[in-house]
Amino acid sequence: MTSKAAQDKNRLPHPLKALNFLSGMQSRWKTFVIATPFAWLLIFFLAPFFIVAKISLAELTISSPPFSDMIEWVDGTIISVRLVFDNFIYIFDDPLYARTYVNSLKIAFISTLLALLIGYPIAYGIVRSGPVAKQLLLFAIILPFWTSFLLRVYAWMGLLADQGTVNNLLISLGLIETPIRMLYTEFAVYVGIVYTYLPFMILPLYANMEKLDGTLNEAAADLGSGPINTFFKITLPLTMPGVIAGALLVFIPATGEYVIPDLLGGGNVQMIGRQLYNEFARNIDWPVASAVAIVLLLLLVLPMAIYQHYQGKAAERS
Repeated sequence: MTSKAAQDKNRLPHPLKALNFLSGMQSRWKTFVIATPFAWLLIFFLAPFFIVAKISLAELTISSPPFSDMIEWVDGTIISVRLVFDNFIYIFDDPLYARTYVNSLKIAFISTLLALLIGYPIAYGIVRSGPVAKQLLLFAIILPFWTSFLLRVYAWMGLLADQGTVNNLLISLGLIETPIRMLYTEFAVYVGIVYTYLPFMILPLYANMEKLDGTLNEAAADLGSGPINTFFKITLPLTMPGVIAGALLVFIPATGEYVIPDLLGGGNVQMIGRQLYNEFARNIDWPVASAVAIVLLLLLVLPMAIYQHYQGKAAERS
């Protein structure tokens, strides 16, 4: 026997039943859209993170895989759980890792700053250009992605070599007499990182600048504000979200970069990505390599989480 509410619901006009059905479908669709990125993070970020964290708390063994089991089982029963923190102690005791972390953060920070100084005026120029020129310039920014990343790095090796294009051009112009050593130096690493990640700085800046109200600059000029003062008081604060987004997109991958320091640095520039490769592939020390990766992740994620926390509080106060 149906309830009165069910009977009333069955007596609803056909259009109202359709609206209720569509409302339910919309609610389920919103739930699906929200749950999808969380499931993606769970599968492709949290699960690998916990696997690496588990390996970092294991001991190096002569086996395959080369680390001990965290949980000891006997006849389906857990006998003991063994957590080893020696790998993290080893990392903090060895000054090599501290120097490598600091050098990686330094190179990533300077590269991000250089990319910002180069990318900001480029993004501003694209925004201020005409419709046709804007599309062509954006196409030119995206065009390098159509070429293999390794090919572009190898091309820079040819450009920066002692007998490469840059040195030959400088000698032919009479600016230098002998080749300048550029390849296998930190300079080459900076060039490679800035060139590779510059589009990741320009595109967020462009997307942010495209939404700016140009009348604000005109109003500031009418009130007697000069171009420099208008930039620092209006344009830069309004484009700060794009600056932060671009800086994160450059700084985070640059910190763990391996290919560019290896090819353009030639082993003379120590970065944490190369150290990770050495521990995994050459030393076959997966527990120490996993500990190095966990420390690097914490160095990058914790400041971002703290920043987002205070940004959220500031947004609530405003």
